[in-house]
Amino acid sequence: MSDNALKILIFNIKNENYAASIMEIERILGYQEPTRVPDVPQFVEGVINYEGSILPVISIAKKFGLSNSGVDGESKIIVVKQHESKIGILVDSVSEVMDIDMSVIEEPPEIISGISKRYLKGLVKCDEKIIILLNLSAILTEEEKEKINI
Repeated sequence: MSDNALKILIFNIKNENYAASIMEIERILGYQEPTRVPDVPQFVEGVINYEGSILPVISIAKKFGLSNSGVDGESKIIVVKQHESKIGILVDSVSEVMDIDMSVIEEPPEIISGISKRYLKGLVKCDEKIIILLNLSAILTEEEKEKINI
């Protein structure tokens, strides 16, 4: 992999392609039902036991204001490194890991419906599809992190 290449994990939410740098990702887990926790933001699905620790699991679909697509056999939880802590991100499915050249990442347009630009690193044109490259470390605000104790 060259210096101007990025290795990304591509996943799907609501039939859209999203990606994140694999440097932000620790592991991909099969879906397990989270334990619901009271008084947390609506996008928090609950918590699971991950390697002997409590891992909060959030729904990106709910966080982005998309209708929740439900859970099925393809659903996964992506464990994301957040400095000293970790969160789980619920996605509909994981498709592949690929190397992309940094030159194919474009700045997102000023108006992107439903997704704040702070979550985005850019848009990737790949074959005939566009992949939304997320900045997973910016998914939660400091206030949201405090509310779910991470």
